[in-house]
Amino acid sequence: MSTTLILKNTRLAFPDLFEAKQFDGKGPFTYGATFLMAPESPEKAAIEAAMTEAATAKWGAKAPEILKAIKAGGSQKCCFVSGDSKSYDGFAGNWALSAKRQQDSGHPKVVAYDPTIKDWRDLSPADGKPYGGCYVQAKVEIWAQDNNFGKAIRATLISVAFSRDGEAFSATGPADTEGLETEASGADLV
Repeated sequence: MSTTLILKNTRLAFPDLFEAKQFDGKGPFTYGATFLMAPESPEKAAIEAAMTEAATAKWGAKAPEILKAIKAGGSQKCCFVSGDSKSYDGFAGNWALSAKRQQDSGHPKVVAYDPTIKDWRDLSPADGKPYGGCYVQAKVEIWAQDNNFGKAIRATLISVAFSRDGEAFSATGPADTEGLETEASGADLV
């Protein structure tokens, strides 16, 4: 059993929406993204409820105990973790949902609303959106895993809709020239 959710007003991080990648160069190729939300958001409450529902459908009376162990396993076992457990730009003080989509299922639907045509328009990498740090809506499916890889709670990525710009995340920080000195000789830098 799985539950499909629409997440609104979330910040996008680590968007691999158009090109499938392997985790650390190993395993299957997947598309993916992480969605950040405030602890008091309705999205956080909906994800927690969907996780409980999926766990109960899969493990019945043992669900609370199994779900507690899964959450204790961190991001390797649970798709939804406290952003404070990560040291990435924008994660502190938020919750993070990581969703993946298998390459053979095709890339997720990636769109933006176009007011000129009053409809959704498909986006491509050339559009430059969505990007890490912007705000999006996302459609995901929460489900319980119980197979030879173990027990876990996962999220499948279905679609992403660009909502609005936000400050872009950067692993290295913004580029600047602070601390550089001009050449005393006046020679051009090549």
